[in-house]
Amino acid sequence: MTDRTPAPAPAPAPAGAADPAPARTTALAVPDLSLVVLVGTTGAGKSTFARTHFAPTQVVSSDFCRGLVADDENDQSASSDAFDVLHYITGKRLAAGRLTVVDATNVQTEARRQLVRLAREHDVLPVAIVLDVPERVCAERNAARPDRADMPAHVIPRQRRELRRSLRSLEREGFRKVHVLRGVEEVAAARIELERRYNDLRHLTGPFDIVGDVHGCRAELEALLGRLGYAIERDAAGRAVDASHPDGRTAVFVGDLVDRGPDSPGVLRLVMGMVTAGHALCVPGNHENKLGRHLRGRNVRHTHGLAETIEQMEKEAAADPGFPARVGEFIGSLVSHYVLDGGELVVCHAGLPEKYHGRTSGRVRGHALYGDTTGETDEFGLPVRYPWAEDYRGRAAVVYGHTPTPRATWLNNTVCLDTGCVFGGALTALRWPERELVDVPAERVWYEPVRPLTADAPGGHEGRPLALADVHGRRVVETRHAGRVAVREENAAAALEVMSRFAIDPRLLPYLPPTMAPCATSKSAGYLEHPAEAFAEYRAAGVAKVVCEEKHMGSRAVVLVCRDADTAAERFGVTGGETGALHTRTGRPFFDDRAVTEEVLARVRAAADSAGLWEELDTDWLLLDAELLPWSLKSAGLLRRQYAAVGAAAGAVFPGALAALEAAAARGSKVDGLLARQRERAADAAAFTEAYGRYCRPVEGLDGVELAPFQILAVRGRSLAAVPHLDQLAWLDRLAGADGTGLLRRTGRLVVDTGDEASVAAGTDWWLELTAAGGEGMVVKPLDALVRGPGGRLVQPGVKCRGREYLRIVYGPEYAREENLRRLRERHLGHKRSLALREYALGLEALDRLAGGEPLWRVHEAVFAVLALESEPVDPRL
Repeated sequence: MTDRTPAPAPAPAPAGAADPAPARTTALAVPDLSLVVLVGTTGAGKSTFARTHFAPTQVVSSDFCRGLVADDENDQSASSDAFDVLHYITGKRLAAGRLTVVDATNVQTEARRQLVRLAREHDVLPVAIVLDVPERVCAERNAARPDRADMPAHVIPRQRRELRRSLRSLEREGFRKVHVLRGVEEVAAARIELERRYNDLRHLTGPFDIVGDVHGCRAELEALLGRLGYAIERDAAGRAVDASHPDGRTAVFVGDLVDRGPDSPGVLRLVMGMVTAGHALCVPGNHENKLGRHLRGRNVRHTHGLAETIEQMEKEAAADPGFPARVGEFIGSLVSHYVLDGGELVVCHAGLPEKYHGRTSGRVRGHALYGDTTGETDEFGLPVRYPWAEDYRGRAAVVYGHTPTPRATWLNNTVCLDTGCVFGGALTALRWPERELVDVPAERVWYEPVRPLTADAPGGHEGRPLALADVHGRRVVETRHAGRVAVREENAAAALEVMSRFAIDPRLLPYLPPTMAPCATSKSAGYLEHPAEAFAEYRAAGVAKVVCEEKHMGSRAVVLVCRDADTAAERFGVTGGETGALHTRTGRPFFDDRAVTEEVLARVRAAADSAGLWEELDTDWLLLDAELLPWSLKSAGLLRRQYAAVGAAAGAVFPGALAALEAAAARGSKVDGLLARQRERAADAAAFTEAYGRYCRPVEGLDGVELAPFQILAVRGRSLAAVPHLDQLAWLDRLAGADGTGLLRRTGRLVVDTGDEASVAAGTDWWLELTAAGGEGMVVKPLDALVRGPGGRLVQPGVKCRGREYLRIVYGPEYAREENLRRLRERHLGHKRSLALREYALGLEALDRLAGGEPLWRVHEAVFAVLALESEPVDPRL
């Protein structure tokens, strides 16, 4: 597209007349992602034009680059290095998808050729804006500039001659738009209008129904649209000419509407009508591209079903002579691909790597139409497709067709919807953003395929490898609930060590639980933590009701239980007979013996059967957050090294020391103060030993082992993280009640109104009762689960309030003495709370991606980030 017609100059005003009217504004259309090349002699006003119409960061100036390398913007001897810098910066900006303006004379063909090459390398459109200003004006401007006053007289005339020659060749050089501004008035009157690229439909958010390759199967298309809820409109002859959805959904066709099937004209008529009415979007397939060339009179081979389409079109033209021309116009208007829904969705025919999303070039269009091949052919003589989807790591979901496959499956956030309808397979659509696949079977085999309909397109869970690049180095993870969460490189390295050496099979590790912050430090005498602070904190955040849950003294456990091994293989890709996983909060297996893990899963599965949860939740797998008891089951080493050692030392030392002091006192020695202090210390040591001893008991196999689930995190197709806690606990009460083996344990709870003093007092009394009976304490959570406070920020999902005696294990035998409490009350909770919220947001993101059927690497991006954040330095006692 070229614009070389300047605005007409105003007529000269007659003598004595008023000042003439200003020149008419000239609008210059510039694609919002392009390389704008300013062309003009020195003094033409290019820098002023750039400053006037573009942001400073968008402009790359040769003078500025010359100054960077030589400390003098007019040092012409540094021009070669300066243009190396200019091209480097320009390339980086274009790679990042940013509009870039090159401010240089650019009157020489070779200078422009390098810039056009840069634009092509990054698949953006090059645009030339020519400032054709009279030589006299340029000379006067340069003479007025001290840094250019001594410019040789021949420079401007030579550049002027090169400019005049350039005007005849800019289009041939590859510039897609050429704007010529002649004279000072036109330059001053120009206005830049940024154009949205044809493929940029990010403002359209759907919902969408994306339809795979139709290939002339009109009846199946009508059936699929009907199943999707579209109402089909017919003309007087009964032909489908439009279809609309009562809820305003938009159909999107991935191309290959024609060839091979029984009614390509009928498919075209319906799709064209929907596009014209605004009820559908369509991208071209390679078969439309070939049909379009035939309709334009090009010489194309009538193969791969085109001969059948031509015959059908000739019959259609007999009844409607204008139909072929309308089809040709429609095909010519189709755009290679669309970027939709804020950049979250890309639709094309043959697939598109992330570097091409939103770009405009012949290379992008070619890949969108035909995909990429390895250069080899298979045993059927057909090209071998390059498996680009296996390497895809983009944020946007790419929905495409082109390569027939028995069923549509997600792979690395891409899905191929060509399920071979014309070959007797099915016609498939994807509901977006629901990510729900809908299909209808073919009426028959309309066209015998050259190659059997096999899974040529990559799919399933095989071929979904995790890559080091997914987690290595500094990472930023986009989350729905907390925006961008950063992971430092050193933390990622620590997580990689744990994940690669100690964690379970990553396919069975879709979630890691977040850390939990304690309640605010209490000022009550004798207490470091007290429920009053927890209730006050939530009341201040606008949370009216909270649920207090009994805190089991065990180890945090995540349980993934599938209904059977086939489900585990189909959904999670494990084929060794596993039916799920039981792992710690750092992804390590709880039991070294896989048979013990499977026994736990079998008991949970049987309880879910008896409780009817599979049917009620419409799922064949459950993901549970739980505590595994006793604590000693996983912490035996810690008990021996740390707690038991302290208890044993106290037990060995204090009796003798007390006996000696008591004997000295009996002899009349003045040791009363020392004796009293040692008795207090001995009592504290005994309380410490009793405290940790409550949570230790021997187990044999699963005898004595208990599992206390407190949340169902996700099921097939749904994250349940936002389900209110009382509903969650009701499900889990049924689960525990249906267990006849003694494994599953119920979680006690109490609802507290944070604004009611009596309710708050009842909550405090319940906590005192729990801790007096040897319990660890309680966790206080918003009743409605996922809650946002003032400003829309996430509220802590739960705070722990630990009992006075339990904290003796954490802070030491003598922590409760008032002099020690004064020091401990200076603990800083800010980092711990920040960490808890970031890990919570990442956990929610992992659950959303898991429920949405996203690929393993996408789920693990969030899971890995949780593990990485765990290596941030924070007081482990909090």
